[in-house]
Amino acid sequence: MEIVIKPKNKWWQFDWKEIWLFRDLFYFLTWRDVKVRYKQTTVGALWAIFQPLITMIVFTIFFGKFAKMPSDGIPYPIFVYSGLLFWTLFSAGLSHASNSFIDNEKIVTKIYFPRVILPTSAIITNIIDFLVASIILAVMMFVYHFSPSLIGLLLLPLLIVMTVFSTLGIGLLLASLNVKYRDVRFILPFFIQLLLFITPVIYPVSIVSAQYRWILGLNPMSGIIDAVRAGVLGTRDIDWLLLGVSAISMIVYCIVGYLYFKKVERYFADVI
Repeated sequence: MEIVIKPKNKWWQFDWKEIWLFRDLFYFLTWRDVKVRYKQTTVGALWAIFQPLITMIVFTIFFGKFAKMPSDGIPYPIFVYSGLLFWTLFSAGLSHASNSFIDNEKIVTKIYFPRVILPTSAIITNIIDFLVASIILAVMMFVYHFSPSLIGLLLLPLLIVMTVFSTLGIGLLLASLNVKYRDVRFILPFFIQLLLFITPVIYPVSIVSAQYRWILGLNPMSGIIDAVRAGVLGTRDIDWLLLGVSAISMIVYCIVGYLYFKKVERYFADVI
């Protein structure tokens, strides 16, 4: 009897059935990352609050008080914290996802499994920190008398999903490049820092002329953060054009990142 082993599908296609078969591995990797992160830590999950909270205080002092950065009439502490909340989810996820193949070198070289599980689990882990840090935003909204609009509440899960997929698209690209070009690992912190200043975290999108504001949407986090401030804080109408451009950018980054990842995935075990 002759047995022929061949791929089930073409390299660019996404095999949902295979991902489902390896769901236990996905759960294990996600839970492992959570335990490793908080094992033998003094403050534990409180670090998820301290990091954006301390950053918010520093930004408020230097950019809010000294630099007099505009905030669309929103008190600067809650203005910058609402942006930092989603930015931290994006930046932390991007950092972990980009190093996921290198950090799991032994697993990648010894057994087969859908490699996309590694960066995905690295990103999902950060959602726990995001949910914990969201408590501070809820408290600040109560203190500053902000109430979310109905559309803002309905849109919030979508904004979180958009953040996760934006992170995954760029993370897949960088993680794949990181396998062959280890310089990516050292360039990444500078890249993330640079992204912070071209993302409306410390300033509002209104500083850009309405005619050219859609260009900010090429950075998917721009539309997401602006929609959070508009909808979740309930301060004004959501800029649907900017959010739409950000959504298109997210889709493009996901497609480009996944296609490049699938193209080079077969060489990971040999190169890593």
